[in-house]
Amino acid sequence: ILLIDDIEFIGGKERTQEEFFHTFNTLYEAQKQVVISSDCLPKDITGLEERLRSRIGWGLTADLQAPDLETKMAILSKKAEVHGVVLPESVQLFIASKIRSSIRDLEGALIRLSAYASLRGAEITLPLAQEVLKNLTDLQERRISIENIQRAVCEEFKLSLPQLKAKNNSRAVAYPRQIAMYLAKELTSASLPQIGREFGGKHHTTVLHSISKINELKKSDRDLNRIINKLTDSLG
Repeated sequence: ILLIDDIEFIGGKERTQEEFFHTFNTLYEAQKQVVISSDCLPKDITGLEERLRSRIGWGLTADLQAPDLETKMAILSKKAEVHGVVLPESVQLFIASKIRSSIRDLEGALIRLSAYASLRGAEITLPLAQEVLKNLTDLQERRISIENIQRAVCEEFKLSLPQLKAKNNSRAVAYPRQIAMYLAKELTSASLPQIGREFGGKHHTTVLHSISKINELKKSDRDLNRIINKLTDSLG
């Protein structure tokens, strides 16, 4: 099985698309599975060759949403069983309601809690979970929003929020906006269309271009990396 995340980032990259095309064909002919994720539909990926767009379209397309509370509790129950941990339903509910990010974070909370209980020789209870995971759940409560990112970028570049969102493509505005869009993608779970809407209704292809541009500049621009690190630290 081949798993590829954020396939939209190969848009416009001819060599990468050529390699992926042949890899896809080889796996398809061998009746292997290929699972691809993207922030948008295949038909909306800018710079993607039609032959790849067609092949991606051969498969089942599904809209994946974040798991709800019951699903997260079920995942925790299964993970606890795998790790040989007795996890009361009240603790499952507490963790599932507090951890709003990824499944990896859910499992991380479970492992942290079970390790602490094992070292203390204690039974896992709700009060114990509340004590051990307090800092973790506090951090989840202070999760980063796109608005937080926009305000931090505006402060760094001495811009107003309306200026950042306006249809102004001068470098003085476009560059900070690209950085903000990049950080929104890196630090939040928002999709490209969602990010675009938060920046004055920008199309998702504009967001993708901005993210790709910053990724490219980061390879050689030390000042940009300093700014991104500074902003990331301030938001954390």
